[in-house]
Amino acid sequence: MTDKALNSEYEGKANISLLNQNTMFLHCPKCGSQRFYKDGIRILADGGETQSYLCRRCGYRFSKSQSLYYRKPMNSNHKFTSSGSSLLAKNLASQTEMTAAGDLGRLPQDTRGLLAKFAAYLEREGFYKETSYFDLLRSLANDGANLLNPEDVKAKIARHRYKDKNGKEHPWKDSTKMIACYAYDAFCKMEGISWNRPKYKQQDTILIIPDEKLLDALILYSRSRRMTAFLQCLKETYCDPGEILVLEWKEIKDNIITIAHPCKGHLTGQYQVSARLVSMLTALPKTDKRVFPTTYRAMNNCLRALKKKVARKLQNPAVLDITFKSYRHWGGSMIAAYTNGNVLTVKKMLRHKSILNTMKYIHTINFKDDDFEETVATTPEEVRKLGKAGWVKYDEMTVNGTAMHFYRKPKRFGGLQ
Repeated sequence: MTDKALNSEYEGKANISLLNQNTMFLHCPKCGSQRFYKDGIRILADGGETQSYLCRRCGYRFSKSQSLYYRKPMNSNHKFTSSGSSLLAKNLASQTEMTAAGDLGRLPQDTRGLLAKFAAYLEREGFYKETSYFDLLRSLANDGANLLNPEDVKAKIARHRYKDKNGKEHPWKDSTKMIACYAYDAFCKMEGISWNRPKYKQQDTILIIPDEKLLDALILYSRSRRMTAFLQCLKETYCDPGEILVLEWKEIKDNIITIAHPCKGHLTGQYQVSARLVSMLTALPKTDKRVFPTTYRAMNNCLRALKKKVARKLQNPAVLDITFKSYRHWGGSMIAAYTNGNVLTVKKMLRHKSILNTMKYIHTINFKDDDFEETVATTPEEVRKLGKAGWVKYDEMTVNGTAMHFYRKPKRFGGLQ
């Protein structure tokens, strides 16, 4: 690859903002980004130490010795002259091949052809663009399944195992097996194969609702403007993180956020947000049509580092169990408690298409004393007004001949303010 072609391809991969400085720059060896966090010190085998970094674009961890360095070009053609040019070219070429082939290089030629045909079929038939059908079928193919033999695929689905981030193997959950069966069912329709689909059922999950103070702590301790605004946006809109990641600037008008690109199973909708969130969003750079021009993987890696820091500061390991969706689960449960289990209100606020998805939020929350607003009524007119406003009477007493009626209700929060 020539220097001119290398320069053109590299500029398409990374946003080079420091070209006017005559110095050497540190780059992520995977995606070429110059934006990264320091991620602690790594002890080498010889006892030495080296600085580790976490890429803010792709979430890749690397050390200084693994990085690529590029010197500012000294001529008007802006050609890169570096000892790492050949390594960069190799990296970019391999990434291009992986993207074109869908990361299928290890599979046999006929299997790759079937998967490529299946990807085109899903697009042609109008399947949801973020469906996991292709990935699940590819996992079965990597496991050695013969896609043209239904019985072999059934066996592979039943016994399939995957590795987590710590390298431990786990079997698929029944819910994942069910989706894998639906994915292969679509493949069979494409190929005209008849088969009997196994009957897997999705397990009922119990939502673990974190304390609001822990959710606020993540927002408070975040030192990234983008992460702070992202978490606050999740808290006030109860949206799925995928819906906020695709949020565009044109969908924010004054203090109204429009969800125009809902996830599967959700409806479009609008939310009125606080002035605090509006100021957070306004402070973000407008370099892209999207408010958060990044990937879910990169944001999740940043959240993982943030949770470790907050858990260490608060000495509370419960912080480590919080995910982006915890904000939605907390919001839905609070709405259910605040409206005394009004299913239609919860369904409307969470934008569910099916009321079955709403029912899991209808459960009791044990409020603490400081989660209530309290007031007192002494006349029938005051009692009537408080009853209409949703206050609940919990006690009464007579003081100096005056009947005192004590009322309380949960404090308002989020979009219900």
